[in-house]
Amino acid sequence: MLVSDPEIESSVLISLDEGATYQKYRQSFQIQSMLFHPQEEDWILACSQDQKLYSSNDFGRRWQLVHERITPNRFYWSVMGLDKDLDLVHIEARNTDGYAQYITCRIQNCSDTTSSRPFPGHIDHNSLVVQDDYVFAQVTTGGRVTYYVSYRRESFAQMKLPKYSLPKDMHIISTDDSQVFAAVQEWNQNDTYNLYVSDARGAYFTIALEDVKSNRGPEGNVMIDLYEVAGIKGMFLANKKVQKQVKTFITYNKGRDWRLLEAPTTDLRGNDNHCLLPYCSLNLHLNVAQNPYTSGNIGSKDSAPGIIVASGNIGSELITDEESHSGGMFISSDGGNTWRQVFEEEHSVLFLDQGGALVAIKHTPQPIRHLCVFGHVSHRSEWQLVKVDYRSIFSRRCNENDFHAWEFHNQGEPCIMGEMRIYQRRSPATQCILGKKYSGAVTSVPCTCTDSDFECDYGYDRHSDGRCLPAFWYNQSFMAKKCSMGQSYLNSTGYRKVGSNNC
Repeated sequence: MLVSDPEIESSVLISLDEGATYQKYRQSFQIQSMLFHPQEEDWILACSQDQKLYSSNDFGRRWQLVHERITPNRFYWSVMGLDKDLDLVHIEARNTDGYAQYITCRIQNCSDTTSSRPFPGHIDHNSLVVQDDYVFAQVTTGGRVTYYVSYRRESFAQMKLPKYSLPKDMHIISTDDSQVFAAVQEWNQNDTYNLYVSDARGAYFTIALEDVKSNRGPEGNVMIDLYEVAGIKGMFLANKKVQKQVKTFITYNKGRDWRLLEAPTTDLRGNDNHCLLPYCSLNLHLNVAQNPYTSGNIGSKDSAPGIIVASGNIGSELITDEESHSGGMFISSDGGNTWRQVFEEEHSVLFLDQGGALVAIKHTPQPIRHLCVFGHVSHRSEWQLVKVDYRSIFSRRCNENDFHAWEFHNQGEPCIMGEMRIYQRRSPATQCILGKKYSGAVTSVPCTCTDSDFECDYGYDRHSDGRCLPAFWYNQSFMAKKCSMGQSYLNSTGYRKVGSNNC
């Protein structure tokens, strides 16, 4: 599907043969954004430029109005296994007075009488997030923000950060595997955020990493320098400010432990890099492309576990593009343990056939004469879409002999997130095509629990000896106060297992 330029006309162009032919369908409204249903491939939600919500159940040929007043990009399809109706939608809607509310309704019948209001009262404009098992909203009263979470559609609870935290901004980063990763900007931070991780319900948060770099995107949106590596759960990269230098850190257990990246021992010409930790390390740009057809500064794929491609530089700190064009492209094929340099200049890198081949296109101010994948033919022309078929570079279909077992590890430690994971991977230099079929991780074996499988619970801080002890602000007896004679209550040991850890 292609959406026409709204300044010229309101229509969608639909192709059923991979772009060989297109059929045009005119619409009564101008599309600003679209959201496809996660299961029903012909179902679409669309927000118009005048902030009305429409739905289609025939891949955009016909549309019907769902709601008159919504917040752009704050509408969500039902979540499988949680919402009982496939056609349910979660919407941040405005009432006639202009106040924002969280409502749910079915797309066929979304009137005031048929919609539900899961959150009591008004919420802050542009604050609703519906993701996996969770729903988030915020309410500002008297200049103070309170954050709320609903776990598995239960009633909303207040999100609790450590007492000393005075947040002025919060972004939900990740909600997979029954744990919330949130980036919080404290009252005294300007260009950094602190990372917090929650318990399974998303209510009680503890610190995971301080002073993560942030910047403003082209539309004024906040972009936090944190990257979740695809294909390997629990693995993140973050750019942290240390004194005045920005350095890249990696975690394999969802923020419980972080370390610097070890730089390649040699450069492209084979010369020694003379880069020793902790004074010198590999630092990466962690900007992700907003457009699905272009690549950002870093890339990984669910279907190619362990392969990470990123631009960056070797040294004591990350050098931003404005300062210098030094650096290059680096690749890791063992989940961030070792890296090697592949180019001296920045390239866009695209994954083909589940990591079986990578295509690199150099970033250059000059026009590329050989291959223009996506762009303008001239500065005055409309967008052009070019389809390039790379199948000829693969000589044959893959068979069982083309794969080898790869044991994922963290600097030789095979127990990560409480289990040993062995992946089936294509052997190096094998030029065979996989197509759609891929099995991913073949086996995982649980490990015996160790210290690194546990993080400090809410109200506890990690001390230099590794123990989790009560924080100065935490009153351990507050649970006991709710307990009357003859009842029992649960008190924390100070530790909780890292979310989705299988030890």
